[in-house]
Amino acid sequence: MSPEIALNRAAGAAPADLLIRGAHLLDPRAGLDEPRDVLIRGGHIAELTLPDTLAPVAGVAELDGTGRHLFPAFVDPHVHLRTPGQEYKETLESGTAAAAAGGFCQVIAMPNTDPVVDEVSVLRSLVDAARRQARVPTGFLAAITVGLRGEVLTEMAALRDAGALGFTDDGKPVVSAGVLRKALQYQRLCGGVVALHEEDPALSGAGVMHEGAVSARLGLAGIPSLSESTMVARDAALARYEDARVHFQHLSCVESVEALAAARAAGARVSGETTPHHLTLTDELVRTLDSRFKMNPPLRSEEDRRALIEALRTGVIECIATDHAPHARHEKEVPFEQAPMGTIGLETAFPALFTELVMPGMLELEVVIERMTAGGALYGLPIPRIAPGEPANLVLVDLEASFEAGADGYVSRSANCCFHGRRLFGRVQLTVADGAVAFGREALSQQPLSVR
Repeated sequence: MSPEIALNRAAGAAPADLLIRGAHLLDPRAGLDEPRDVLIRGGHIAELTLPDTLAPVAGVAELDGTGRHLFPAFVDPHVHLRTPGQEYKETLESGTAAAAAGGFCQVIAMPNTDPVVDEVSVLRSLVDAARRQARVPTGFLAAITVGLRGEVLTEMAALRDAGALGFTDDGKPVVSAGVLRKALQYQRLCGGVVALHEEDPALSGAGVMHEGAVSARLGLAGIPSLSESTMVARDAALARYEDARVHFQHLSCVESVEALAAARAAGARVSGETTPHHLTLTDELVRTLDSRFKMNPPLRSEEDRRALIEALRTGVIECIATDHAPHARHEKEVPFEQAPMGTIGLETAFPALFTELVMPGMLELEVVIERMTAGGALYGLPIPRIAPGEPANLVLVDLEASFEAGADGYVSRSANCCFHGRRLFGRVQLTVADGAVAFGREALSQQPLSVR
C-alpha cells in the first residue's frame, strides 16, 4: 500500500489561504536561504517572491514574518501517544497538539500501547481515531511480535495493508536472532521498515542509568553502552544477510555509531536516529536524581554525545527523533530507581538543539533542519519542502525569542521534560501542517484562520 495512504491526514482544519511576508526562508534541500514572501492558497505553496512585492490578496490572511525564519516543518519518526490504554498520560489530540506547538507537521507513533498494536483491528481503530482527533498527520508502526514478547511474529502483511508504515517492538528488543531473521524475511515480502530498539537485557539487567563513573559514584545499577552496540552490530549483520531494510532507533553511544557506519560501508540497508536529549545532555545530570533525566537508552558520556553530533553532521545518523514519552506526574515523582523511563520532547526539540548546539557553533542550522525533516523519508513519506506547488508544511520560528521550558506549562498532558526550567531560544510562532494552520502563537491580520 502507498505510504501516503497509511499516513492519516488531520481532519477538521480548512486548507490555509495565507501570506507570510518577509520571513527568512531556510530550506537546504531547495537551496533557499534568503528573505521571501510566501503565498499559500488552498493549502499549497502558490508563490515565493521577493519581500513586499505581492499585493494584498482578497480573502487571504497575512502574517508579518520580518525578523523570523521560515523552515520546512519538522517530522518526528518516533513518538509515544499512549493511545489506546494510557490516555491519562497523552492522547492523540494532546500529543499531536504538542507536536504542532513544536513545529512538527507529521509524527509516527509507536505500538507499545495497551492493547499493543499487534492486530489489524487495533490499528484500524487508531487510524479512524487519528482522522477525527489528530492535529497533524499521524502515522503508525505496528508491532513485530505479538504482545511485544519477542516470540511470535504478527501478521505483518495484513497490518501493512491496514496502514502500518513499518514494524517495531519499541520499548523492548527482539532478543532472539532467529525471530528477527524471520521478521526481516517477512518484511522483504510485505514492505515497510523494521525499526529496532537495540538492547541486550542480559547486559542491561536492572540498570537505571548509564554505566560509568557517575553510576559508580551514586551507587546505581548501570546500563553499559555495550548493551546497545552489540545488538546494533548483530542486527546490522542480519539485515545485510537478508537484504532487509532496518532502522535503528534512539542511538546513544559511540560504539553504536561505529557499528552503524561499518554496516553501511559493507552495504547493509540500515539507518539510524538519535534524540535531542542524547545530543545535548549527559549522565552528569543524573547526579541530581531528578527522574526527568531517566530514559532508555540512558543519557551517556560527553564522549558519546560528541560522537552522536559528529555522526549527525556527516549523515551516518540520518535523522532526529524525539522519542516523546509522556508519563503522569505521580509516576515520575518517585525515587529515581522506581520511576519509569522516558521524557517528553516535542515542544522543546528544536529550541533545545538550536540553543545547545547551533548557538555555540557545534552544528550548523542547516544540518539541524535537514535532520529534523528527514524522519518520514525513512518510511517512504515525502520530505517537506518550500517550493511552489508543494503542500504547505512550514514552521515560522523566532530565533531570538527565548522562554523558560515549562514555565507556562506544556501542551502535552505530561510534564516530564528533561529540558524543564532551561532557558531556550528559537520559539515556534506558527506551524502549517499538510496545508492547514495547526498552531499559531499570534493573531493573523484580516480574518483569523481556524487553528486546530
